[in-house]
Amino acid sequence: MAEATVRFFEDLDHRGYEPLLAKLSGTLRFDLHEGPQTMHWLVRIERGQLRVSREDMEADAVVGTSPGLFEDLVTGRENGLAALLRGDMTISGDARLIVQLDRIFPGPPHSVGPHRYRKEVR
Repeated sequence: MAEATVRFFEDLDHRGYEPLLAKLSGTLRFDLHEGPQTMHWLVRIERGQLRVSREDMEADAVVGTSPGLFEDLVTGRENGLAALLRGDMTISGDARLIVQLDRIFPGPPHSVGPHRYRKEVR
């Protein structure tokens, strides 16, 4: 499994509280498909409080993509909306959760200005 992906989810779990998500509650499941195998990451958000697990259970929103593309998303090399429009990523359920969660993904690696995620992932 990609190191940046694991680090991204571990960091979310260790954060505990994310002020950018203070008004958000719900569950998101990320299904990373590679051939016949699917890795699951479940993110629970309760008014900004974050918990992450590897459970495969019902969620308010589900994102499906490849592990390689998700690695590019968490390192800022790829934009989630662009990937969605190209059909490289699927979303089902409450898309509002996805739009809000996008706030904690990094911008492009060489962008100027504040970065929304840890620089070590780049």
